Amino acid sequence: MSDLVIVESPAKAKTIQKYLGPGYEVIASMGHVRDLPKSKMGVDKDNDFQPQYTDMKGKEDVIKELKKRAKKCGKVYLATDPDREGEAISWHIAQMLKLDMEDNNRVAFNEITKTGVKNGMSNPHKIDVDLVNAQQARRILDRLVGYELSPFLWKKVKRGLSAGRVQSVAVRLVVDRENEIRKFVPKEYWSIDAKFTAPSSRKVFEASLIAVDGEKLEIPDQAAADGLLARLENAEYIVRSVKKRVTKKQPAPPFITSTLQQEASRKLGFSAKRTMKAAQELYEGVDVTGVGAVGLITYMRTDSLRISEEAKAAAAQYITTVYGNDYLPAEPRNFKSKNNAQDAHEAIRPSTPDLTPARVKESLTSDQFKLYKLIWERFIASQMANALLDTVSADIEANGCTFRASGYSVKFDGFMTLYVESSDSADENKKMLPELKAEDKLKLKSIDGNQHFTQPPPRFTEASLIKALEENGIGRPSTYAPTITTITSRRYVEHEGKALKPTNLGEVITDLMKDHFKKIVDAKFTAEMENDLDEVEHGNKDWVSTLHDFYDDFAKTLKKAEEAMDGKRVKVPDEETDVVCENCGRHMVIKYSKYGKFLACPGFPDCRNTKKIVTEADGTCPRCGKKMLLKKSKKGRSFYGCEGYPECSFMTWNVPSAEVCPQCGKTLFVKGGKSGKLICENEGCGYERELKK
Repeated sequence: MSDLVIVESPAKAKTIQKYLGPGYEVIASMGHVRDLPKSKMGVDKDNDFQPQYTDMKGKEDVIKELKKRAKKCGKVYLATDPDREGEAISWHIAQMLKLDMEDNNRVAFNEITKTGVKNGMSNPHKIDVDLVNAQQARRILDRLVGYELSPFLWKKVKRGLSAGRVQSVAVRLVVDRENEIRKFVPKEYWSIDAKFTAPSSRKVFEASLIAVDGEKLEIPDQAAADGLLARLENAEYIVRSVKKRVTKKQPAPPFITSTLQQEASRKLGFSAKRTMKAAQELYEGVDVTGVGAVGLITYMRTDSLRISEEAKAAAAQYITTVYGNDYLPAEPRNFKSKNNAQDAHEAIRPSTPDLTPARVKESLTSDQFKLYKLIWERFIASQMANALLDTVSADIEANGCTFRASGYSVKFDGFMTLYVESSDSADENKKMLPELKAEDKLKLKSIDGNQHFTQPPPRFTEASLIKALEENGIGRPSTYAPTITTITSRRYVEHEGKALKPTNLGEVITDLMKDHFKKIVDAKFTAEMENDLDEVEHGNKDWVSTLHDFYDDFAKTLKKAEEAMDGKRVKVPDEETDVVCENCGRHMVIKYSKYGKFLACPGFPDCRNTKKIVTEADGTCPRCGKKMLLKKSKKGRSFYGCEGYPECSFMTWNVPSAEVCPQCGKTLFVKGGKSGKLICENEGCGYERELKK
């Protein structure tokens, strides 16, 4: 009689079945099988928040199959994901199948490899009830907020709105940043920048004025800049000091969930949702040519930087074989996790470092390959030697004015030969200075006064919002991607390029919440709530008392808000555009449907005029010469098409540019992103060239 192993997904089931072989049957639960009902609260507030779980709709066949297999097997092992959510799924399945809750039937796989599966099956344990209670507390908290606060918003703003603990704080961060930008008053300042050549070199280098008569410099306006330029007219420029030193640059640590989402956004342009989808697939298992089904990365929901000794040894072996001993640090590198990190898992790393990106490329989808390459390179680089940089700083004096030139070159590339974090300067060699020595007289090539203005803080991107959520202790690794998906799908926040911008609806909701539910949108309070849930997970706090601490105060706040807002409604202003309705002359406004944005006349119902929102791109159609428009495919992918469609059916995934082909005069298109090339799509032309860096 075979033993039964229950996992969450079919892909994972297939991979694990390969490692377990005969004597085991592996079946997928397809995620949760029981949950709070959708049609009602499902929480007994008068009886210590007892949840009323029901079998999930659409899971009838899965539940039936699980029960059928469990009756025929020897022992049931619960092998769902190794986190709170996975523990809760195992607990629900155990109750549904009437398993002994004291039995050691819970197994966890940090990686879906032969070693990872063997270790997991060799160490079965009881279901961790503290972990389950932490998940229950979070689920019930979110249900209480959602089912009691959302109807309040329906009555006071409009139907269909939702509110949640983490999403409300995330929206507030975006709204507060937008308000900072609006209130920002640019301040003018100037710089004096010069270009020189040294006696020993024709290489031109730059320096900036930093002090006058030994005092730190501020140049508030053009008059002050002109005065300094007049003072420097016909001055002699002499190098007074040159400082050289060698600095060490350490590699970035391997990824945790938040840093993976941030770096995938910066380097690959992936949304958090897209990143986690590809990561889940890589963890659960991919059929690799010549290897078979294998999980390529360790568990991807983690905030721990711990690395197993086995993985360090495998990385060291690869580094010495490919790069040599000089690229290996004297001792294996360890990284310290933040204080509140859960250390149950390792950092995100390749489960088998020998499986290089090149080796698995043909077996992966485009997204899987890009993400695996990012994870693999970051991990291997994290175990490599420091880079050494030669840094130079030279002070140049002219008529009591001090200029400074600084630069650096790579003395030893170390880990940088493989990977450089996207926030780092990626082109350090170009900042190399010529050989300079004290008392050198320099030749002035040019000197200019340049006007600048202080800049407001930038809008959040998905990457920077995830970083802010993490730094403020809001949410946990499993919540970042769903939170961003929720606030954008609910239209509280929208993308403008890569930036996140609050909608009028998001601002109205946030202002209402700040007025009446300060704690719900308070970052510090939400972080404390997360810490309380961690304490429940560690067995240090009772989950029911945690819920009472929150809900008893929340219920009073909700009652006060309803009294204060009695008979009042808040109107969400429409976003007016500069498009004029040709029927009645009003400025059209942006409206939403299930298909997305469209333009509508604010004179409805007297005027029912509507229009599609059209985004014009650079360039013209190479077939007919009409404008190129940015469009979206059914899957939401951007492409470019001729405005003359359907008469002209030209479309392309490549981005139209403002440049024209030197051979035929048609628009050139960018293929392959920033590191790609310009191509002519005029049939029969064939012109192409590399992009200028």
